[in-house]
Amino acid sequence: MSKDTASHKAIRPVRVQAALTLAPVLQQQASLASLMTPALDKVDPQEQPLLQEMCFGTCRWQPQLQSILNRLLEKPLKPKDSDIHALLLLGLYQLKYLRIPDHAALNNTVAACKPLKKAWAEKLVNGILRRFQRERETLESALQKSPAYTSAHPNWLRKSIENFWPEQADAVFTANNAHPPFTLRLNLAQQDRTEYQQTLSDLELGSTPTPFSPFGLTLDSACDVGKLPGFSEGKLSVQDEAAQLAGELLQLQPGQRVLDACCAPGGKTGHILELGTQLASPLTALVALDLEERRLERVRENLLRLQHQVQQQATLVCSDALAVDKWWDGVPFDRILLDAPCSATGVVRRHPDIKLLRNAEDIAKLAALQLKLLQALWPTLRPGGRLVYATCSLLPTENTRVVEQFLSQEPSAEHDPIAASWGLSQPCGRQLLPQIQGHDGFYYACLNKSDSQ
Repeated sequence: MSKDTASHKAIRPVRVQAALTLAPVLQQQASLASLMTPALDKVDPQEQPLLQEMCFGTCRWQPQLQSILNRLLEKPLKPKDSDIHALLLLGLYQLKYLRIPDHAALNNTVAACKPLKKAWAEKLVNGILRRFQRERETLESALQKSPAYTSAHPNWLRKSIENFWPEQADAVFTANNAHPPFTLRLNLAQQDRTEYQQTLSDLELGSTPTPFSPFGLTLDSACDVGKLPGFSEGKLSVQDEAAQLAGELLQLQPGQRVLDACCAPGGKTGHILELGTQLASPLTALVALDLEERRLERVRENLLRLQHQVQQQATLVCSDALAVDKWWDGVPFDRILLDAPCSATGVVRRHPDIKLLRNAEDIAKLAALQLKLLQALWPTLRPGGRLVYATCSLLPTENTRVVEQFLSQEPSAEHDPIAASWGLSQPCGRQLLPQIQGHDGFYYACLNKSDSQ
């Protein structure tokens, strides 16, 4: 960047930008993922890690921080002051969880009021944060009786997890509140996992083979993936272990036509192509379908980095999967991967703003959409074909119950139980719950289509 360009670039104090980034999330207007990239460009590069830590951390612990704030605020803030609401949560997060000296966190948070054009809030923010300092022990002791505080989950999600997974609930809460592991998927056609683990070790990067996926290595700590050997050449990708299981469940065979429905951001698409290169003869076609062109662009970028020939090895199609007549050419697929839109409650640790953006009413709507997608895509599967249904949800409402309902309605659909050492067996499919330094929460079910039609 030239000096002239830099001089015209608006650089904001990191806490000001953090408040502006979090305010739309608190109002359920936007996701953190959609806001973070432009937000990072508005702070000093040295402050970017702190911006990410404050935004993601505040979302991760928001149910807990809000419980504290509810006891300290005499009356709720108005919706137009969501930036001050965000600033208060950010201040509490710094005092409770970050190693920033208390005086620095407090003073800099109060100072952010003026650039936000809310100078009137300086006294409020200062008073709330100082009161937390004084009364912290008493407040935290009293809040031990609050499930929202102790679990750091919104009540609707906490109750759902406790209802569906009573024995595992506490472990799920702990895993959801932890930082996610950094896991790689290796293209085994290009390198051996043991050898690559040694390559990382030579660079003083510790790693552990994933226990269930033969393709994965989990690093001891996150790093700049662009600096990992082979990344730019497409020899590896960042992908959670749970997501790596989809490829093998498809049971790909030479010459097959495959549909990857709801494919963005393309991790599973790339894996399917990698597995296809290891077959005796290549796949005939892979159609990667998604609703949004913006998301498909990410798929295209990922496939190009993996050195796949887009539109030769994979056809990217932007369309609504439900509108089959608009995108399907009438030639049946041998395999379908339906990674259905869901609540994403299994990946809360990667997207902690889910705690703010989702609510109980969403689940029934999502389950209805998931069933419609199964019903719409099933006719595109040839008799004798296989469909793998997947979500990153923890809730059986979106998982086994959707599949059970579909099976009750579709006589040509047969459930193929998954014989695996991972996850928990369900009436249909298997459920993975998030594990500390292990896989995310995920669900899979395999359906075969009767060939006696």
